[in-house]
Amino acid sequence: MPTLPLVPLPRRVAPTEAASPFPITSATTVSGDTDAAGTLAALLRTRTGLEPGATDDGDIVLSVDGGGGEPESYRLRVGADGIRIDGADAAGLFYGIHTLVQLIHGTDAGWIVPAAEIEDAPRFAYRGVMLDVARHFHDVDTVRAYIDRAAALKFNHLHLHLSDDQGWRLEIRSRPELTRAASATSVGGGPGGYYTQDDYRAIVAYAASRHMTVVPELDMPGHTHAVGIAHPELAENPVLDAVVSSAGPTPRADEPYTGIDVGFSSLRIGEDATYDFVADVFGELAELTPGPYLHFGGDEALGTSPEDFAAFVARASEIVRRTGKTPVAWHEAGAAPGLAPGTIGQYWSFVTPVDGADERARAFTRGGGRLILSPADAVYLDMKPHEDFPLGLTWARGATSVERAYRWEPSAVVDGLAEEDILGVEAPLWTETVATLEDIDALAFPRIAAAAEAAWSPATSDAADRTWESFRARTGGLGPLWATLGIRFPASPEIPWTT
Repeated sequence: MPTLPLVPLPRRVAPTEAASPFPITSATTVSGDTDAAGTLAALLRTRTGLEPGATDDGDIVLSVDGGGGEPESYRLRVGADGIRIDGADAAGLFYGIHTLVQLIHGTDAGWIVPAAEIEDAPRFAYRGVMLDVARHFHDVDTVRAYIDRAAALKFNHLHLHLSDDQGWRLEIRSRPELTRAASATSVGGGPGGYYTQDDYRAIVAYAASRHMTVVPELDMPGHTHAVGIAHPELAENPVLDAVVSSAGPTPRADEPYTGIDVGFSSLRIGEDATYDFVADVFGELAELTPGPYLHFGGDEALGTSPEDFAAFVARASEIVRRTGKTPVAWHEAGAAPGLAPGTIGQYWSFVTPVDGADERARAFTRGGGRLILSPADAVYLDMKPHEDFPLGLTWARGATSVERAYRWEPSAVVDGLAEEDILGVEAPLWTETVATLEDIDALAFPRIAAAAEAAWSPATSDAADRTWESFRARTGGLGPLWATLGIRFPASPEIPWTT
């Protein structure tokens, strides 16, 4: 029997080769959970052009059974007599629907779903993608489209990188200068932009409708040149000898920054006004954000002394904690002895840690927190997939092939961590070279599928099909689905695509 095109790999798949497939026709009907039925109907229209009917006893039955299964889990059965999906909760049913849609394929006789029985549940509770909207601004419709793409692969968190040296992208009503003075440009001098609070609420609501939680990030004390444009009294002058250089424009304190260098900017650590600012922006952000996490950055503060960095991280993490949210920070913040208890760390070094990143990451777990794993040489989607690709960067050990994006195991990255120390996996997409949804698709796909499998599927030692050979075959089978969904993915030669 051909390999079923399922990504991420479910926990248990039992194809029933002798059984007849179920046909999808214009007479197919759906019954059960109303919201789930609407989701399935929309996906069926896009995939097949057919409009399923609604009855009390449908050919496809969708149910939230509340049977005590693991959160986000589901069971799917396909037989000649019909299809049934039972989710332990609404999210599980949603994911079961997307698994069903992956199974649908066309034949000379029409659309069919192969007979199979699937039991599935996620390995990690946190399965994230990050979209940087600071280097290049991406409007609400683009963010919604990325949410749809990620949710279909069972990601459940959207990390929005809302501020950086190049721009501030969220309306803060107590600090109107941030968007008035520091949002109009982006990398290369192109147009900027920002989200009104209503825009942000619309993104949060759309994500929630796809069972995704928004994790907003306002990066500090570094990556804050834009803050200095709006509030020069809060920012130090650029520290030019700290720049990780790309031979771009020289940062100047009184000018918006349009290059891609990092490391030169810093807030003024010893000023009480700085912490009033931190309290204002994270206070409003907490009110706007129903999810549990607020990310305060903490990375690449090369223009800040280690002592000042530690002092800032201690105060900023406590300010975030006092909003009632859980602070999140990049792994460098683990060097601060006063980090607020329970802070979540996000590890962005390599699959094999360098420069003490593993020790700083372990510090979060000693403080009662957990880790999100984002090894740059595996899941940074902004890395070029090969050296000649027109988009992306190569600083994370050169180009990242699809195979390299797949061949890593989360439990093996940071020594000394137990499985329960890992909150999950996140695939960031930084946008120095990414200006459009087409650019997002070109860099994210198909490698985003590898990150999805690392986040959802069993460990590589616990499932026979958690292999590169299996993954490339399963991913190749998704080409027709991705095309009908409007995803403009490059046809990587590493994948045997179904046509």
